[in-house]
Amino acid sequence: MPRVPRMVVTDSGQKAAYHVISRTALDGLPFGNVEKDELVRVIQRYSAIYCVEVLGFAIMGNHFHLLVEVSPVDSMCDDEVRKRFCLLYGEDTEFPEGRLDEYRERFCSLSAYVKDIKQRFSCFYNKRKKRKGTLWGERFKSVIVEQGNTLIHCLAYIDLNAVRAGIVKRPEDYRWCSIGYHIQAGNKDGFLSSDLGTPDFGVDDAATQLKAYREYLYHVGAIDKRGKAKISRRVLEEETLEGFEMNRLRRFRYRSRYFTDSGIIGSRAFVEAQCEAFKGHFRSTREKIPKRVKGIEGMYSLKRLTEA
Repeated sequence: MPRVPRMVVTDSGQKAAYHVISRTALDGLPFGNVEKDELVRVIQRYSAIYCVEVLGFAIMGNHFHLLVEVSPVDSMCDDEVRKRFCLLYGEDTEFPEGRLDEYRERFCSLSAYVKDIKQRFSCFYNKRKKRKGTLWGERFKSVIVEQGNTLIHCLAYIDLNAVRAGIVKRPEDYRWCSIGYHIQAGNKDGFLSSDLGTPDFGVDDAATQLKAYREYLYHVGAIDKRGKAKISRRVLEEETLEGFEMNRLRRFRYRSRYFTDSGIIGSRAFVEAQCEAFKGHFRSTREKIPKRVKGIEGMYSLKRLTEA
C-alpha cells in the first residue's frame, strides 16, 4: 500500500506549527544520557540550518518530540539561502547558484529537516554502539497545530513527558526537554523560541513569559492523570468548591492524546480550512467533519489520514 502524503502547510507568507514525534525501532530504552545529549546537539545544529523555530522538545528513552514553526519558502531571500548552505556544508564549499530554488525549498521543508536530524543521529548511534541497520521505526508523525491555546497545550504535553513517565518530580529537573533547557541552560544560544506560545498570558518579555508558563505547567502537571501525577486532596476539595472553573488546566487531562493521535488540531475554522487544503491526500471520498475535542472548549481535531 502506498504511503499517505504528509500534510504540509504551503500557504504563502504563513508560518506553520507542527508537533513531530519519532520512535526508535529498537526494543527497550536504548537512549541513555550520552545519546540524549547528542540528539539535542543534532537538533540544535539543524535548527540553525533550517528555517525553523523550536518552541519545545523532549528526548525520551525510545522516542523524541519536537514542536516547531516552519517558515514559508517565500520568506527566505537568496543571501539567506547561501548562508544556510554554508552552515550545512562549510564556508569553503562553493554554492551551486543553479540550485538556489532547490535549496530554498529544502531549508523550509519539515521532512528534510527531520530526515537530516534522524540520519545524523543514526550515524552517531550506530558508530557508538558498533552496530549497523535501522535505528528508527516507521516514518515520523507530524500534527499541524494551531497557534494560541492549542499551541500552549501541546507545549505543556511535551514538557510533561518525563513527569508523566515518573522520571522526575519537577519538569525542569529533566534536562532533555524544553523547560529543562530554559531553566538549566538559560536557553543557551537562543536555541528555543522565547514566546513559548503564551499570547493569552498577557506578557511580552521572555522572563515573565517563562515564569507564567512554569506556573501554568505546574498546575497542569499536578492534575491526576492515570495515577502518575496527582493533586492533593486539599487542592481537589478547593477546586470542587470553585466548580472546577480552571478551564485550561482541567480540560488538558482529558484530551492530551489529541496532540499525537490527530492529523490536524485547532479551532473548527482552522481544521476545516486545512482539511480543504489537503483534501487530495485522503483515500476516502467521504466528507471529513472536524470532531469536537471534549473537555476543551472551541478545539476540534481531524483524525490521521489513514483513519479518516
